Amino acid sequence: MKPTDARVVIGMDPHKRSVTIEVMAADEEVLGGGRFGTDPAGFTSMLDYVTRWPDRVWAIEGCNGIGHHIAMRLLAAGEQVIDVPPKLSARARVFATGQGRKTDATDAHSVALVGTRMAGLRPVVNDAQLAVLRLLVDRRRSLGEDHTRMISQLHALLLELIPGGAKKDLSAAQAKALLASVRPRDVVGKTRRRVAAELIADLERVYARKKAADKELKELVAATGTSLLDLHGIGPSGAARLLVEVGDITRFPNRDHFASWNGTAPIDASSGDNVRHRLSRAGNRQINRTLHIMATVQLRNDTEGRRYYDRRRADGKTPMEAMRALKRRLSNIVYRTMLDDAMRAKATGPGGQRGSDSDSSATGSQPQHRLFGQATPGPVTHPSLERPCHACLDTEGSHVRLSRG
Repeated sequence: MKPTDARVVIGMDPHKRSVTIEVMAADEEVLGGGRFGTDPAGFTSMLDYVTRWPDRVWAIEGCNGIGHHIAMRLLAAGEQVIDVPPKLSARARVFATGQGRKTDATDAHSVALVGTRMAGLRPVVNDAQLAVLRLLVDRRRSLGEDHTRMISQLHALLLELIPGGAKKDLSAAQAKALLASVRPRDVVGKTRRRVAAELIADLERVYARKKAADKELKELVAATGTSLLDLHGIGPSGAARLLVEVGDITRFPNRDHFASWNGTAPIDASSGDNVRHRLSRAGNRQINRTLHIMATVQLRNDTEGRRYYDRRRADGKTPMEAMRALKRRLSNIVYRTMLDDAMRAKATGPGGQRGSDSDSSATGSQPQHRLFGQATPGPVTHPSLERPCHACLDTEGSHVRLSRG
C-alpha cells in the first residue's frame, strides 16, 4: 500500500453495519483497501485510512439503496461520491474474476473498476428537498399497498358473510353499511364479522393518511416548480417519483436514452434478415409503472393519448403493442417537460426547479421534433400547461415506430 498524489477511486461494497473498500489508481493498480464498521468509530477509522490519498472520489454501489446511508455521511464529511449501478458492477465482476465469484472484496474491486473506467457516472448530491420527497412518496406507496392488501382481505371475509360478496370498487363506508346488515348466529360467523369490522376501521385510517399524504406531496411537488402535474395522468405521487428517480434530466443526452433507462424503448432482437424487436423488461421499473398509470388514465378519458392508441389499433397493432407504443410516446412527453423545466430553471437562475445549480448543460440535448407532413423540423413549442403536448404524441422517432415487441 503506497500513498499517491494522483487521483484515486475508492470502490465500496456497502452493507448495514460494515463496508469493504478498495483504493484504485487511474492505471487500475490496487493501492489499498480494507473492511470497516459503519458505527462512528469505524467510519472515523476509514476516513483516517484514506487521508493518504488527498485527491480521491468514492464510488459506491447502490446509492439509492443500501449504500445511501454511508453515501450521505461521506457527503456530510465533505467527500465526493459517485453512484455505481449494481448492473455495471456485476458485469465488471464477471470479467474481472472470470467466474463471477461474489465476495465483499470482489464486489469492492468491481465497483472500483467501474468508477475508474466509466465516464458520466451520476454524482451523488445531498438534496434535502428531494430527500423529503423520496421519504414521502415511499410512504405513500406503502399506504397504497396496505390499502390493496386490506381490501383483498375484506372481500374474502364479505364473500363468506354475504352470498355473492361485495362489488369490486368498495369503499370503507360501503363496506360498513354492508356489514351492518349481517347478523351471523354461529361463533365462526361472529368472529368473521368482528375481523371484518376491524379491517374497515383500519381502512378508514389508511384513507385519511393517504389523503393527507397526497395533499403534502402535491404542495411539495408544486414548490419544485415542475410542470409534471399539468400532464394528464400524473398525480402528486407520480410527479414526486419522477423527480426523485430522475434527478437531473440533463444527464440523458436525448429522449431515446431516457426511454431506454425507464424501459419503454423496445429491444432490438433482429438477426440477419429477420428484423424484430421485443419488450424491454429492464430499466427503472418504478418510473415504468408511473408511465403505465399515466397511459391507463389517458385511455379512460378523451385524450390525445386515447386517440393515438386508437390509431395504432387501426394500424393492426394488438392492444398490448398499442399500449407499449403509447407508453413510449408518453415517455417522450415526460422527458420534454422535465427538460423544459430544467432549461427554464437554468435561465432564471437559483430558486427554480431542481437542476438549476447543475454544471451540466442541456444545450444540444433538446431532441428535434418532426411533425407528420413536415419536410424539415419546425420550431419547437413548449408543452401546454393544460394538456399533454400533441406534437410529442405525433412525433416520429426511430425507437417509437419499432413497437412490435
